[in-house]
Amino acid sequence: MASLFDSFTLKSMELKNRIMMSPMCQYQANEDGTVTDWHFVHYGARAIGGVGLVMVEASGVEARGRISTGDVGIYSDDHIAGLARIVELCKQYGAKTAIQLAHAGTKAETPEPNVAPSALTHFDRYNTPKELTTAEIQQIVTAFAEAAARAVKAGFDTVEIHGAHGYLINQFLSPLTNKRIDEYGGSLENRLRFPLQVIGAVKAAIPNDMPLLMRVSASEYSEEGYPLDEMVEMVKQFKAAGVDMIDVSSGGSLPVAPPAIYPGYQLQFAETIKRGAEIPTITVGLLHTPALMEEAVQNGRADVVAVGRELLRNPHFVKTAALELGAELELPGVYRHAF
Repeated sequence: MASLFDSFTLKSMELKNRIMMSPMCQYQANEDGTVTDWHFVHYGARAIGGVGLVMVEASGVEARGRISTGDVGIYSDDHIAGLARIVELCKQYGAKTAIQLAHAGTKAETPEPNVAPSALTHFDRYNTPKELTTAEIQQIVTAFAEAAARAVKAGFDTVEIHGAHGYLINQFLSPLTNKRIDEYGGSLENRLRFPLQVIGAVKAAIPNDMPLLMRVSASEYSEEGYPLDEMVEMVKQFKAAGVDMIDVSSGGSLPVAPPAIYPGYQLQFAETIKRGAEIPTITVGLLHTPALMEEAVQNGRADVVAVGRELLRNPHFVKTAALELGAELELPGVYRHAF
């Protein structure tokens, strides 16, 4: 079986190890969505620290689709130069790069009015959104495609469609948030229509050999939401539409926590989707220890491990993990002498 520090190849992208920096909003962007010095230091440092795949935070495909006004945008050509610099910094130190293409829908906190599949929200903190018309839905599909094209121009190795955590794509997928009675709501086929259109548009905007990732929420922690076996069926359709790898998380449609949170609590979801849909997966969620990360990969429960908080605490966590597991990992410059 593969090891955490074995390489991993997906189409044209080869990772030097199977550790990904999870996309984490930094709330440090300029109001116009352009990146700042914070992002160059933040992402560059993790590349220096040995991360195999550095993923830039959820980046709005529309101004009204950003989670907040402090979030990165990819809805304008003005965003490309800053994002390209992040790519250049990371590649200089051996990391591959990705960017998460996102639209927050109901959960956007920007000056623009919120939009969603249906005019409802389960969260007190968000305004009731405007229900999207079919024409407006198509405009957002186009926005995802244009954002993907900008990601290609910036030099990213891959892009990830954000379909999790109660944001717009997840809002269409979930019966909790999608109460439409047209071709975009009701049956699973209809709830899948918008996500599949986004996938098709993004695929058409990126090179054939560039892998396409998608993040999903495997469980909504509600009997009224979709069950895990239905998510497996959704992923099969995402795969057929051109998604190459699934980034497996959970929750977000409701303001509720999982019934139990413990180290690796989401591993079961990644394993179920990997085996049920026969697709490579990324696992994430309280994977604090190198031993747990290695177990996930060695036992074939996931192909790549996404790390969030540990990399916030320690930019060189990957080197620490390599030392613990007895793997070789070269750091640039004098940093190698510290280990």
